[in-house]
Amino acid sequence: KMSKVSEVMTKADIKPKSMHRAKIWSDDVENLYRFQQAGYRDEVEYKQVKQVDEVECWPETGFVKKLQRRDNTFYYYNRQRECEDKDVPKVKVYVY
Repeated sequence: KMSKVSEVMTKADIKPKSMHRAKIWSDDVENLYRFQQAGYRDEVEYKQVKQVDEVECWPETGFVKKLQRRDNTFYYYNRQRECEDKDVPKVKVYVY
């Protein structure tokens, strides 16, 4: 079974239909926070821009481990939560 991201990726250059701000922390919000810190909207945009099939994640938590920014420098993330409660409302959640 394909993940939601993989299903969306099959359509070339898709754009989100809407956006809202996160209200509570979750694993998904954590990963969105990491993508947005690195300068991407979400996993879909990252995979389109960087032309990769997989994003490196921590096996224990499933959180994103490493991302390459648009200027080709790397961001490395911890296994544990990095998005603090005060940062949750800054996270944009896109709907496709």
